[in-house]
Amino acid sequence: MRRSLSLPFATVLVASALCALPVHAQPLAVSADDTVETVLSAHKGKRVTVKLGPGDELTGVVKAVTPQVVHLSEIAGREFFDAVVDTRRVVAVLVRVR
Repeated sequence: MRRSLSLPFATVLVASALCALPVHAQPLAVSADDTVETVLSAHKGKRVTVKLGPGDELTGVVKAVTPQVVHLSEIAGREFFDAVVDTRRVVAVLVRVR
């Protein structure tokens, strides 16, 4: 007797195959007039890491950016938390490009 794949198993199989496809991130482009604020604004809705000092960084999705603060949601390791960071304290913005 031949068994067919169950629908839930087939769905998981297809989803796993799609997840294995390579993901191409946007290259990072910076102009002479860019600031931390403009770089963060350009990545609204995307995941970034903001470096605040030696060993101090936050990874999350950019929700909003003002001249004073950036609102990050879905904080890595703290999925139920958001963060508001003073943009003047950001020493680097790390963006996945590969």
